[in-house]
Amino acid sequence: MDRKWWTLLVVCAATFMLLLDVTIVVVALSQIQHGLHATFADVQWVLDAYALALASLLLTSGSLADRYGRRRLFLIGLVVFTLGSLLCGLAQSPLMLTLSRAAQGVGGAILFATSLALLAQSFHGKERGVAFGVWGAITGIATSLGPILGGVITSGISWRGIFLVNLPVGAAAIAVTLWQVQESRPPRASRPDWPGFASLTAGLVSLVYGLIRAGEISWSDPGVVICLCLGVGLLGAFVVIERRAAEPMFDLSLFRTPTFVGGSIAAFAMNGSLYAVLVYLVLYLQDDLGYSALGTGTRLLLMSGGSLVAATIAGRLSSHMPVRWLIGPGLFLVGIGLLLMSSLDGASSWTHLIPGFIVAGIGGGMVNPPLASTAVGVVEPRRSGMASGVNTTFRQIGLATSIAALGSIFTASLHHDLGRTLSSVPVLAGHGPRITAAIQQGNFAGAIHATPAHLQGLLVTAIRSSFAATMNDLLVVTGGLALLGGVCALALIRSKDFVASRPDPSATAHAGQPADAGAGRTKNV
Repeated sequence: MDRKWWTLLVVCAATFMLLLDVTIVVVALSQIQHGLHATFADVQWVLDAYALALASLLLTSGSLADRYGRRRLFLIGLVVFTLGSLLCGLAQSPLMLTLSRAAQGVGGAILFATSLALLAQSFHGKERGVAFGVWGAITGIATSLGPILGGVITSGISWRGIFLVNLPVGAAAIAVTLWQVQESRPPRASRPDWPGFASLTAGLVSLVYGLIRAGEISWSDPGVVICLCLGVGLLGAFVVIERRAAEPMFDLSLFRTPTFVGGSIAAFAMNGSLYAVLVYLVLYLQDDLGYSALGTGTRLLLMSGGSLVAATIAGRLSSHMPVRWLIGPGLFLVGIGLLLMSSLDGASSWTHLIPGFIVAGIGGGMVNPPLASTAVGVVEPRRSGMASGVNTTFRQIGLATSIAALGSIFTASLHHDLGRTLSSVPVLAGHGPRITAAIQQGNFAGAIHATPAHLQGLLVTAIRSSFAATMNDLLVVTGGLALLGGVCALALIRSKDFVASRPDPSATAHAGQPADAGAGRTKNV
């Protein structure tokens, strides 16, 4: 087999691993919480550590790959991701798991930044279209299969298996990379923007840490206020640094183009709505309704299946119709689907979620294929890598900040609703904080067993009612975010902003992510 096909194989394997680990972990969160005696904040960090590392390192990884070689950085990314997976599988504490997830995110950022650059250097003409088409199909399959594979592995083996399964795939990918993948680097490589990287990373970590701590303690806590202010200040410093840098990793002039702004807002809204609230939907299905990881993953197939079908259709339509009429309406469907899931109460079963699962899944499938190509369609080929990298960065920032913010809302809402519900039972009225803490730690059984037998039925009813009311708040907030993103997409994405050009291998020179084979072609918008 020709070397280029080996390159396609190893790139697809790496992409499948890192995208699978975004969704496969979600259905195992409850088991992780029990297995490591983790707090609710720890569960948030298991997801946010991965997303923050991706958001912070993606653009810098592209610069390093240009400077030191894409194959070399790809290989480093594989090693780091595989070792991070091993450490996740062996984790003995929430802190160890969080740090190991961050290591996975570092490896994932490097793989994201170099994968499509390797394909672009290996394939040309019609073959490039085939290669990017295969890669696109793999991304859709990985995202869709995550929940059900996570359920199967978690229920059949343990939550550790969802990480350890990466080891043989990673080892094989490393061997093939050393054996068959050729090295490449552009004629002129930009210097890494270390001040920009440092300010962006520190700002995001401080902001997310403050949001998570606000849910644990209170918004008025001095430490929380300091973290939030520091995060905002550092992100402001990042903007100043990028405006003055000779070779910025984040070219702020891109935001002079309304379509790029609309695409970035849509990326933030997409991940900050459906994918962020999915974490809490899983906790609701497992902790409140009592389904296993496998049972939860099976039910989520309604959403992921609808997304996969819609994505296949949207991918074909995106070259024949204005992409704003896919992205905007897609986000509207996501918002409508999330709102359809609301109106839960203590007597609701999982079937109440079915219409919302289907509608939101179809909406997400409509958004994802054209969204990345929109980011690169408004810039000349030499800057398409950076443009796509920025779009992906906004996705991860949306996911990380939204999970943290929703966690704070979850805690405040649950505490309020449970306290109000228990106030009608004098014996339990003063136990609201204790019961809320037990629920946040996934210890429903402990909270119930610590209650006198004749009151346990009342407590179960109160908990289910309060959890449902809290989920309604989260669904309304994220539904509103998706609808707002849809409005911005329709208002800002314009046909005159798209650049007519031919595909160019240099399009991937900076961040290495031209979302699809048609990234450089004229879009019919």
